[in-house]
Amino acid sequence: MSALEKKLYQLIISRLNGDKLSSTSYREGLLELVQKGIGGFIIFGGRKDEVKDFVFKLQSASETPLFIASDIERGVGQQIEGGSHFPSQMAVAAAINNDDDQDVKLLINAILYVAAEAADIGINMPLVPVLDVNLNPDNPIICTRAFSDKPGDVAWYGSMYIKVIEDFGLLSCAKHFPGHGDTDIDSHISLPVISKSLNELMQTDIFPFKKAVKLDVSSIMAGHLSIPAIDSLPTTVSLKMIELLRGELGYEGLIMTDALSMDALQELGDVATKCMNAGYDIILHPVDADLTVEILNRSVSSGDIEEAKIETAVERILKYKSKITRGQRPAPDYSKHEELFRVISDRAVTLVKDTPGALPLADLQNMSLVYTFDENRHDLTVLKKAFQRAESIAECNTDDVRETVVFALFTSIAAWEGSSGISHEEIDIIKKLIENAGRSIVLSFGSPYVLRHFGEADVLIAAYDSSGQAQVSAMKCLRGEVVFQGRLPVELKS
Repeated sequence: MSALEKKLYQLIISRLNGDKLSSTSYREGLLELVQKGIGGFIIFGGRKDEVKDFVFKLQSASETPLFIASDIERGVGQQIEGGSHFPSQMAVAAAINNDDDQDVKLLINAILYVAAEAADIGINMPLVPVLDVNLNPDNPIICTRAFSDKPGDVAWYGSMYIKVIEDFGLLSCAKHFPGHGDTDIDSHISLPVISKSLNELMQTDIFPFKKAVKLDVSSIMAGHLSIPAIDSLPTTVSLKMIELLRGELGYEGLIMTDALSMDALQELGDVATKCMNAGYDIILHPVDADLTVEILNRSVSSGDIEEAKIETAVERILKYKSKITRGQRPAPDYSKHEELFRVISDRAVTLVKDTPGALPLADLQNMSLVYTFDENRHDLTVLKKAFQRAESIAECNTDDVRETVVFALFTSIAAWEGSSGISHEEIDIIKKLIENAGRSIVLSFGSPYVLRHFGEADVLIAAYDSSGQAQVSAMKCLRGEVVFQGRLPVELKS
């Protein structure tokens, strides 16, 4: 293998499927990439101890430290079985008052716990925080992954994450520059277009990234977006966008693409070459690392890429790899972490609308629970145990007259879903049931924006997550065991 090929592998962070680590051939394939000089891996799935042991093996086999990245916005448990589950970024913003010193200490400890679990697994590049300003209520891929729809709040919470993660010796990643919050299209599916002036972008979407740059965030991930005010080309291959980040914002850290496996880029052709010519340092999650290196090698040989661009990127990569703190840390106390994350989950639950006398709920056994959700994605065990009568919206007779109905609306933010809300048909059914109910309580487990459709309900509650923990927290608040403390981080317009 040539010296150039080794450098080209160094540009790539490839996928690691933790669920496939039981396969000898799969493990050998990853070790082969390490021998070729791969820059690192992004982890999806797997069991804690198995992933931890194999990451150690990979690092031991590598000439230079590997970037071990993972999307752990909701804690290590979001990706890896055995890790703790942290509330979503929007739940954190609902739970933590940034003007309260005790709240700020609580947040710092929580982020420290996430960082400690990441480091324990071997993740040295947690791909957090999300700095998108969620300005579009119908955003299918950001939504509760964002802290807020207010640029200043996003910048404040994001800065806390960056400071704590970096001080812990890990490399944080601000994403998705220059802002994926004001679109109703998922870039996993197609290319979103954001038609704002550059001035508007600087004041809203780009504002949190300016703060991140001042904090020397280690890496910034660009979104797959079309922003005509910056360039006619998509941001993923835009030299002008990189110049904005490097020049106007003065950023000197690592710039990485969002995953090149996403469908937004289908029309571009030879994306990797275009990314390197634009000035990216890291190519994240291409479909095939070996093929990507082959293509880049040909592009350098043909003069389509100047080798100096490769040298600059590798130099910056090695500089940041030298910053990764190595060595033994004390084993994290996972039960302690889970307890603190439970506290934040409880504090996040937000009473958006109340009617005197509606809460707390004393006799749940005589009330109806109606839920809407994807049965393959959500576990309703917690809620179903609390109510004697529980049925999905598809099973409901809208002409039934009931005393009190609790509606549990489950929504998910997931790649390739294309929606973060509920269907018009479901909205109509719920409205009819609310009409025929003596009292109606609507809980959102996920996007708080779904609540804007049900202003006629007696009670509206946002829990921001669909997890079992979020359900437990909501039930505590419904019963009056915990006081509602959450503050709505976004504006709900009907």
